[in-house]
Amino acid sequence: MSRVYNFSAGPAVLPEEVLKEAAEEMLDYKGSGQSVMEMSHRSKVYDQIIKEAEADLRELMNIPDNYKVLFLQGGASQFFAEVPMNMMKNKKAGYILTGQWAKKAFAEAKIYGEAVELASSADKTFSYIPDCSDLPITDDMDYVYICENNTIYGTKFKKLPNTKGKDLVADVSSCFLSEPVDVSKYAVIYGGVQKNVGPAGCVIAIIREDLITDDVLPGTPTMLKWKTQADADSLYNTPPCYTIYICGKVFKWLKKNGGLQAMKELNEKKARILYDFLDESNLFMGTVVKEDRSLMNVPFVCNIEDADKKAEIEAKFIKEATEAGFVNLKGHRSVGGMRASIYNAMPIEGVEKLVEFMKKFEKENA
Repeated sequence: MSRVYNFSAGPAVLPEEVLKEAAEEMLDYKGSGQSVMEMSHRSKVYDQIIKEAEADLRELMNIPDNYKVLFLQGGASQFFAEVPMNMMKNKKAGYILTGQWAKKAFAEAKIYGEAVELASSADKTFSYIPDCSDLPITDDMDYVYICENNTIYGTKFKKLPNTKGKDLVADVSSCFLSEPVDVSKYAVIYGGVQKNVGPAGCVIAIIREDLITDDVLPGTPTMLKWKTQADADSLYNTPPCYTIYICGKVFKWLKKNGGLQAMKELNEKKARILYDFLDESNLFMGTVVKEDRSLMNVPFVCNIEDADKKAEIEAKFIKEATEAGFVNLKGHRSVGGMRASIYNAMPIEGVEKLVEFMKKFEKENA
């Protein structure tokens, strides 16, 4: 069977070149006579893999020297707890709620201290980014938290909030490495890799060094202290070795293809093809205000008044699209409709062919 166009929000499409390389090295990594899957994380061979991955990531993102890069387990969901555990010195922090994952991080923070809702777009089903130019931030807040790109709702912060001098923490799981970022604007920038960087099983955290201390909340498990992990260069315990190895290959693929600026240009081009079609279509429509649209996750619905008819046509579209080789287009269970995630590894022809298919479907179902 030939490969499909995979529009899944995560685990998501990976560069074919990377998968082929990994396949070639599956039984024998660079003459070691073993697979990376079988390799000790304490071995010299593996040490080179993880160090090279970090060096390439630092180069790609231009990470300043006073930031540590950690490859951790537990995904972004565990990190929701690690942030307050390691940063809530005054037991107070501000959260901007722009979707499901920000809400989950907010709920987690409430376990450890006072989490304050600074702004929210819940009033319009998270279809926009709220104005963050003058938030009710108080002096005793330890940090301000955002989910920068909202995978489920398809919104993206185009401008970072004014944190009034407070540390900014950002979950960038679904826009990681999709465009250049100025790391120095963040105290912590982190993301689960399974959307735009590698297979599931790892979260990459880039943390300013002054935040990595023994001064954490009482009861913080040893494993979840950033200092434990930083002091051991992400090797305190067995890390997600194979996932990190694939991430390293993706970093090399990104460097070879022009880095993050080239990715941004390509991603803008791909997104424009899909959004332009949605804007002129009579049957399909996007759900996000234009100025806050994500380049990575594009949610859309059928523009039909009758709810039953709408559900019927959307189900038909997803079924026929899947049969035609466009898979995982069903929207998140909490919002319904459809969603196309068009991460770095989605080729431009995948988006072009999807739009072609949508045009055909619209003609047939007008």
